[in-house]
Amino acid sequence: MRRSAVFLSLLPLVAAGVYLALPQDPDGPPAAPSTATARSAPEEAKDRAEREREQDDALIAALPPGLADPRKKELALAVVASAEHSTTDWRSTYGVVEDRGDGCGYTAGIIGFCTGTHDLLTLVGRYTEDRPGNALAPYLPALRTVDGSDSHEGLDPGFTAAWAAEARVPAFRAAQEAERDRVYFDPAVRLAKLDGLGTLGQLVYFDAMVLHGPDTDPDGFYGLRERAMERADTPAEGGAEETYLDAFLDVHRATMLSRRPDGDTSRVDTAQRRFLRAGNLDLDTPLVWEMYGERHRLP
Repeated sequence: MRRSAVFLSLLPLVAAGVYLALPQDPDGPPAAPSTATARSAPEEAKDRAEREREQDDALIAALPPGLADPRKKELALAVVASAEHSTTDWRSTYGVVEDRGDGCGYTAGIIGFCTGTHDLLTLVGRYTEDRPGNALAPYLPALRTVDGSDSHEGLDPGFTAAWAAEARVPAFRAAQEAERDRVYFDPAVRLAKLDGLGTLGQLVYFDAMVLHGPDTDPDGFYGLRERAMERADTPAEGGAEETYLDAFLDVHRATMLSRRPDGDTSRVDTAQRRFLRAGNLDLDTPLVWEMYGERHRLP
C-alpha cells in the first residue's frame, strides 16, 4: 500500500491529535480546535494524495506498456487461466462454476470469482445495478449470507444453472472482464510498474493478486509484497529485478503451501519461475510452461 493510502487512513487520528494537543482550561469546557487547523489536515492530505497520484501517473505513462500491451495481456490471461481453469482459452471460462472443496464456496467465471471471498458478490451486485432483471439477481440475498464461508445455503439447486445461463449474455461477459481488470489486473500492473518491474513482474503480481486476493493481511497480496520487500529491494529501491522476483515467488509459494501443504505449486515452479530462470523478463514468445503436469506453449 502506497504512503498516500496509509496517510489518508490516519486522518481521523491526525484530527483527534490536533484536538487533544490544544491547551485546556481546567475550570471551563475544553478549548475548541481552530477551524483552520482542523480543516487543513484533510485538505493537505487530499492535495498530497492527488500530487502523488499525478506523479505516479506521469511515471507510468513514460514507461513501456508491459502487460498493458494487448498482446502481452492476452499472454498473461492465458497463463493465469491455465492455473485457474487448466486451459489457456480464458474466453471459454465465463460459464464455469464449481465447488473445488477449497473452502471458498463456488468458484466461477474467468478469474475464479468466489462466493466465499466477496468478489463474486461484488460482481453480481454491480452487474445487477445495471441490469436488474438478470438471472443472478434473485441470488443476491443468499450471496450476502454465504459471503466469507463455503456454504451453499440459498444457492442450491439453481445458482449454477443461473450462472451458466447468464454467462451467455454479452453484457455479463463484459462485466466479468471489467471486474477482473478493476479489482485484479489494473492495480497489480500499476503497482508492479511503480515497483520498477517489467512485464514478467507484472504477471507475477497479477497472478498473486488473483490467488491471494487484494488484501493487506499477511497472506493477502499486499502482505506478500511487504514480506518480499523485507527480503530484497524492489528495482525502484535500487534492487535487482531478478533477485526481488525470486524473493516474491518464494513468499508466494510458501503462502500457498501454508494453506494447503500438499497443494500444487506449479503456477510458481514450472511457470513463472521458469520464465524468470530463462531471463524472460519481457514475456517474449514462444512462451512454454507446465501447469499441473500439462505442457502449454504460446503462440
